[in-house]
Amino acid sequence: MNFFTHHEFDHHEQVVFCHDQATGLKAIIAIHNTHRGPALGGCRMYPYASDEEALNDVLRLSKGMTYKSAIANLPLGGGKSVIIGDPRRDKTPELMRAMGTAVERLGGRYIVAEDSGTNVADMLLMGAITQHVSGIAEKCDAKGNCRSGDPSPMTARGTFVGIQAAVNHRLGRTDLEGIRVAIQGVGNVGHHLAKQLHDAGAKLFVSDINHTAVDQMVSELGATAVANEAIYDQEVDVFAPCALGAIINDQTIPRLRASIVAGAANNQLAEKRHGEALAKKGILYAPDYVINAGGVIDVCYERNSVAQDQIIKQVDAIGETLHEIFTRSEAQHKPTYELADQLAEERFAG
Repeated sequence: MNFFTHHEFDHHEQVVFCHDQATGLKAIIAIHNTHRGPALGGCRMYPYASDEEALNDVLRLSKGMTYKSAIANLPLGGGKSVIIGDPRRDKTPELMRAMGTAVERLGGRYIVAEDSGTNVADMLLMGAITQHVSGIAEKCDAKGNCRSGDPSPMTARGTFVGIQAAVNHRLGRTDLEGIRVAIQGVGNVGHHLAKQLHDAGAKLFVSDINHTAVDQMVSELGATAVANEAIYDQEVDVFAPCALGAIINDQTIPRLRASIVAGAANNQLAEKRHGEALAKKGILYAPDYVINAGGVIDVCYERNSVAQDQIIKQVDAIGETLHEIFTRSEAQHKPTYELADQLAEERFAG
């Protein structure tokens, strides 16, 4: 493998391949950029088809975290980790503690948090080995309402206000009553997002590889269940990707019938040129690392004991950031992803 000429390598500072024979741990930690601070990013556990696929994912995700933290103006760099394995079959407490050891060996350059396939309980197991973990502290607001360290509710909240900003900009609407939203993926984040959209009066179309999760949305929220491959074809106002990345590509863009793409998934564009393709088709794209930054804001300020109401205030400001990007995009005749990249790069270059 030619690593330094790898198509997803982008001046990453450090990439560590981790193995523990006793537990079967096979993992990769990628640190993209630490100019603004230590690299924070989630640990994803997924049954990758190959080591190459896992490497592609961790390189893309870690770079995305650099941009996400910078655009949110956080004192953090970008990193990510992946564990190769099926979380439903291969996950054990010993495996999670072994991952904690791998994180600890980096001496604080990388801070781990939960991601797809991992949860707060896994982070607590890692936290028994390393202090360089976030997303584990209980969070309470001024009214005494408390929740776990799970950042997914804040990721969903930021995505929700981002959808509001996009609908306002493209459709001229100040509310979401009757707005049709196709949600691809109703896991932790997608589930929270769907509830918020439902409460705001949106009409939901949902898909997920987990049929139980879809059935729950149909039962609880009156959502319309859609086959996974048919979710791109729905005649909706908003297409909200909330699963894996690279789903905006040459095959799916011609099928989209939405006016807006705005969702919580990371790395939604298979390639940057697909952001240009969306713009040419007249689809407003909310850059993924801008709209889904609520979770990293949450886990960042957990480490600094910032009050819950202040965290919520910064998460809600995602809507204002997107409004600025949308406005500048139109004024400068540039796609939204390009404007977002420029703003982020100005902040983390060093």
